[in-house]
Amino acid sequence: MALPERLTIRSLYLYLVCLVTLVIALFAAVELTRSTVGLFYPDPGYYGLAVPPEGLSAAELQRQEELARQSQLRNDVLGVVGSATTLLIAAPLYLYHWRRVQSELPARVPQPAAPGTEPR
Repeated sequence: MALPERLTIRSLYLYLVCLVTLVIALFAAVELTRSTVGLFYPDPGYYGLAVPPEGLSAAELQRQEELARQSQLRNDVLGVVGSATTLLIAAPLYLYHWRRVQSELPARVPQPAAPGTEPR
């Protein structure tokens, strides 16, 4: 099989789409893992000083800490949803184009065995 037979504009396009969607799927999987870990093991955060500043009551400090926790939880949930959606879009695109690449490959003709060797 000669190399120029396989390198057409169409095959290069299909391989390029496969590469791009595979990279996108890998980054989405990493982000999905990171966001999922963030949901179950949240960042302890840094919620200000040990001594509340003047004019800031303990109740207000507690409210701000709770708002920070809720914000972090929201960001992690949005990260899970966003990366899962990206993965659900990129994976079928990759599979579709990779199957097209495989279906367009020329059929392999079995090579005759060399004299004195056993066929596989």
